[in-house]
This record gives sequence, structure tokens and C-alpha cells, in this order.
Amino acid sequence: MEGLDRWYPFVVLAVGLAVVLGGIVVARVNAFLALIAAALVVSFMVGSGGAQATADPVGRVVDAFGATAGAIGITIALAAIIGDAMMRSGAADRIVRMFLDLLGEKRAGTALMGSGYVLSIPVFFDTTFYLLVPLARSLYRTTRRHYLKYLSAIAAGGVATHALVPPTPGPLFVANMFDVNLGVMIAVGVLVAVPASVAGLTLGALLDKRGPLHPIGGPAVGEAPPAGLEPLRPPHLLVALLPIVLPIVLIAGDSAVKALAQRDLVAADAQARLLRGDDLNRSLLAAADRGQGAASLYRWSRVLGNPNLALLFSAAIALATLWTRRRSLPLSLAQIVEGALMSAGVIILITAAGGAFGAMLRAAGLGDAIKGLAEAAGGGSPRLLSGLPLLALAFVVSSVIKFAQGSSTTAMIVTSGMLVAMVDPHGLAFHPVYLALSVGAGSLVGTWMNDSGFWIFAKMGGLSEVQTLRSWTPVVGLVGTVAFLTTVVLAWLLPLKP
Repeated sequence: MEGLDRWYPFVVLAVGLAVVLGGIVVARVNAFLALIAAALVVSFMVGSGGAQATADPVGRVVDAFGATAGAIGITIALAAIIGDAMMRSGAADRIVRMFLDLLGEKRAGTALMGSGYVLSIPVFFDTTFYLLVPLARSLYRTTRRHYLKYLSAIAAGGVATHALVPPTPGPLFVANMFDVNLGVMIAVGVLVAVPASVAGLTLGALLDKRGPLHPIGGPAVGEAPPAGLEPLRPPHLLVALLPIVLPIVLIAGDSAVKALAQRDLVAADAQARLLRGDDLNRSLLAAADRGQGAASLYRWSRVLGNPNLALLFSAAIALATLWTRRRSLPLSLAQIVEGALMSAGVIILITAAGGAFGAMLRAAGLGDAIKGLAEAAGGGSPRLLSGLPLLALAFVVSSVIKFAQGSSTTAMIVTSGMLVAMVDPHGLAFHPVYLALSVGAGSLVGTWMNDSGFWIFAKMGGLSEVQTLRSWTPVVGLVGTVAFLTTVVLAWLLPLKP
């Protein structure tokens, strides 16, 4: 009986993953239905045999769903509004033109990569690609060469920040699951995404040199973005950049002030080293009341740097810019916001269901079971799950789930939910941001015909399926691999562990 209890959490994990992958891959239902069904199945299994059995397994799922939605729902909704408003106001196009003017036609590939890199921070990748692919086709019409390089540049820059930098839903969800400060996640994610994007661009250039391609279908050469996305006049560059720069500055500024305030607190009281979460925040606010060092600024930075408020400011700026061009829009401002919120609602449902699934795995006692196995294998030491092998596990699991069902966001949701049930992110030998980035990097490896990005790249780029498999799949896979290797190196050289 003791042996059955020991292995029961792994049985729960296997059943839960089978429900998720079976629902998405075999039954082809929406990821929300598969994840919420898996959460309910796991919750009932825990209620019937786990160490944390409860009389209300459905209520436990509802509570976990609500907690996750409350943590990330507003942020995702605001990010969707910002992205749509930037596209329709011409702010996104203004940023692209800035890169092209700065780097010139000879470095058009780098310009497109930089544009995709920046735009995919607040804008979903598919929307970014819709905007940039007409530029790639126009450049090809002018130069009659490097078409595959241009497409690969957009893909490399876009997918890197889409998978590694909040506030896009995947990295935002993973940061929340591993309790990673968003300022830290943005800063390290931006850093890791740079060499990954450059690697993807380099491979695209090599593939272009070995076998040049030309568009065989898709939109007409030089086609403009969809209706309503082309303004009469572009906004000023500073106005175009402000919705992206402002929240990054506010969130990163709060992280910096909090780190300085915490340093002062620890210097004054050794017991502060043990504080975390709400206890640490209360101590910092108490220090602010005493006018103690950087803590005096923390009372303001924690409000202005709150991701929800920072993105609300950003959304207001993006909508104000769009409002100045309202006469050229086929839809009213209210209709545009409503459309953005409708698309965000689907993402919020999926991510909240993923959070519920992860919470049910934790309730199954999976973390204690794996810790026990690791201690038994390591002679009483759980170091197996606190070192770099855990990063490899996160990368591989995320890659397998990505290959199986095609969605990077779903791969990040499922993988992070499983891992957070196994280990305490704050008990690692390095900062949990590296674990979060390993999950994001893995979600880029293994993309093929079951990935919507594959078909966007193929149909908008005018490539055949075989050409897309030979270009999109290796380029995006290399982006994910380099991002993971960079993450491992940073975790080794700069663990950031207090």
C-alpha cells in the first residue's frame, strides 16, 4: 500500500497529460476544454486517493482557475488592446520604418529582425508577421534576392520575444507560475532573445544563399496590411515607441527600487533575508514609513510599476494615438477595443485553465514524490532537481509538448504547471527566471504543420509546405535552442541567487 501511495502522484500526472494531449492532438478540441477537463480529472483523482483529498474537487478547480485569471487576466487584455491600437494607428509601421531608415536597404534583414523583435513584445506574433511580410515582399521586388532571408529575419525576431518576454501570454503565465518578478523576466528575456534572434537570422541567410526562394502565392507583392491598419499619416517616432517603452521602464524601475530597498533592509536586519512575498512587501512598506533609504521610493514604485497599471497607461497612450486618426478608421474606437478584448478572452481562458491544471498537479503531491525519488537517487540530497539538469528537463518537456500539439503558449502552460508541482522555484541554485526562460525556449523547438505560425509563414510568405519545413522549422528551432543555451550559460555565470 505504501508503494502505491508513493507512485500515485505519477499516475495522476500521466493521466492528466494524457487528457491534455489526447484532447488537443487526437480529439482536436480547444485547448481550454482539454486543460479544464484535465484539471477536473486530476482533482477528482486527488480527492479519491491523494494526500490532499478534499470533498469539493470541482470547487478547488474553480478557485485555482479564478486565482490564475485574476493574476494575469487584466494584463493580457490590456496587451491585446495595445497591440491592436498600435497596428491600426500606424505606430507599429512607424517603428518598422525607423529600423529601415536607420540600417538601410543593405541591412534590411537586420532591420526586419529588429522590427519583429520589438513589435512582438506587445503584439502577437501572427499580427507582427502580417504587418512585416509586405515589406519583405517589396524588398524582394526591388532587389530580386534574399527573400527567404527577409522572411526568416521577421520570424527570428518575432518568435524570440513572443516566447521569452512578457506581456505576451506565454512568458507572462510562466513568470506568474514560477513567481518571477516581471521586471526581471522582461530584462533577462530581452537579453536572451538577442543572440537567439541573431542566430535565426544567420541561419536564414545561409539557407537563402544555399537555395534562394521566391514567393509562389500569398498576398500580392507590396500588399498593404488588412483594412483599417493603414493610417493617413504615421505618428511621431517617440509617440509610436511610448506604449512599448513606458511599461518596460515602469516595471523595470519598480524591480530596481525594490532590489535596492531590500538590500537596505537586509543590511539593517539579518532576519530580512528570510522574508519573501507579502511579508517582504510589508517590511519594505514599514521601512518606507520610517524613511529608510530606497524604501521611501518603494511606496510609489510598487504602484506605478504594477504591470496592470503600467499597461493601462500604455493602452491609454496607444488608444489616444489611434483616436487622433479616427477619421481614417472603418470601425469606431469602441468596436476596435471590443474586438481586441474578444481575442484576449480566449487567451485568458486557456491560461487560467492551465493554471488550474498546474494547481491540481501540485495538490496531488507530485512535488514531494519527485523530491523523494531525487533524494533516494542522490543519497538524501535533492540536488538533481536544483541544478542545471532541471533546465534541460524544462526545455525538453516544453519541446515535446510543442511538437505534439503545435501551440507555444499551451506548451509553456502545461510544462510550467508540471514543473511548479515538482520543485520550489525559490529553492533552486539559480534565479527561477532561468527556469521560466528554459520553458519558453523549448516552446519554439519542434514547430511543424500543427503550428499556426507554420501556416502563417507559409501562406503569407507564399511558400510551399516543403519550403516552409526547410526554412521556418529549422530557423525557429535554432532560435529556441540558442535561447536555451544562453539561458544555461547565464544561470551558470550569473545565477542571481541572493
